[in-house]
Amino acid sequence: MPSQPTAAAHIQDLGTYVTASPSSFHAVHEAARRLNGAGFTALDELQPWDAASKADGTGKFYVIRDGAIIAWVTPETAGPTTGFNILGAHTDSPSFKLKPKPTTGRFGWLQAGVEVYGGPLLNSWLDRELQLAGRLVMRDGTQHLTATGPLLRFPQLAIHLDRAVNEGLALDKQQHMNPVYGLGDPAGEDLLGLLADRVAGADVDGALIGGYDVVIADTQAPAVFGAKGEFFASGRLDNLSATHAGLTALINHAAAPLPAGTPIAVLAAFDHEEIGSASRSGASGPILEDVLVRISDGLGASVSQRRQAFAASFCVSADAGHAVHPNYAERHDPANRPALNGGPLLKINANQRYATDATGAALWARLCSDAGIPYQEFVSNNVMPCGSTIGPLTATRLGIRTVDVGVPLLSMHSARELCGVQDPYRLAMVTELFFRTAAA
Repeated sequence: MPSQPTAAAHIQDLGTYVTASPSSFHAVHEAARRLNGAGFTALDELQPWDAASKADGTGKFYVIRDGAIIAWVTPETAGPTTGFNILGAHTDSPSFKLKPKPTTGRFGWLQAGVEVYGGPLLNSWLDRELQLAGRLVMRDGTQHLTATGPLLRFPQLAIHLDRAVNEGLALDKQQHMNPVYGLGDPAGEDLLGLLADRVAGADVDGALIGGYDVVIADTQAPAVFGAKGEFFASGRLDNLSATHAGLTALINHAAAPLPAGTPIAVLAAFDHEEIGSASRSGASGPILEDVLVRISDGLGASVSQRRQAFAASFCVSADAGHAVHPNYAERHDPANRPALNGGPLLKINANQRYATDATGAALWARLCSDAGIPYQEFVSNNVMPCGSTIGPLTATRLGIRTVDVGVPLLSMHSARELCGVQDPYRLAMVTELFFRTAAA
């Protein structure tokens, strides 16, 4: 314990996971593929679970709802009041989403009509080879994943035509953020047909697409770099770094002996965090409660016993945080300046934009000490508005004590973010220990 091999192996596998996950739906699909390989059983929300917490004796299950996945491991000794140790993360990232009537263009250019999703750093998406990825839902209800590979680009205006650009770049989200993807007359083109053609392993008729959830994703491969190979650059580290850490930890946890008193380990990877989490697959929705209630039902819990189980539960909300930026140090708190490779963050906010309290901080300190890893505290500069996470949402919905943590990044919400090679590995290590520790 812990059973991850090395930080180098972990970061390479994180790169593999990110590459396979250009959309939240792909991230869930890849997680399910890995869980299947580890002996987990998929459950259908439309079907009875029949005491599924221990069905077939494995105690390893997962359920998918759109772009969210919840997976869990129930030890053989679990009973009606056994608590849940939950690692919460999210599968979506700031980007652009395909609009209705997406085939546009003029002056001989083909362009895609897109809407801003979340809060991306717009300039970071310029002059990159990008792809479209997501799900297509046919009129008969069947669904297909699609990913185009390099297809689009947001071309920047040449400096010769905007001599003042280096004094301040202003991008209009409607006028300037329309990527090009080809040459021709948009009246004779069909971007949805192109997406249908890029579905792997299926013959899909674009004319029968009834709906779609398709986003833009960077296609540049993740990379380790730096003077000593200490940096890792990739798209979607916010928040696939935490989703991957939780997935890795849960699979390792499931393969180890689980002694009596071990809590029920849960990975909850939600969708739509970047736009407020208010959806059926987001943290403000009922998905986590739905699953926890059904697990409790499978263990024969009464309503009162379920409340006991929730009171004995703990949630670690894992989302990316800010490392100190060497060129903008004044934007950070002067006494708390997290560094890359200094360990995962403990995120604190007096106004409960993060859910950490003293009890959660003490648990995190103990877990990191027991795992033999360092950690760092993050708090915002008082004049910088603080973002938020799924942590306060989960604590409010379920009354489960929650602590906010995460991997420190530079360039958060860029098309290509930066972290240290050691930090995702350390987050996975402490998460694996958390899964087997009675926290309450």
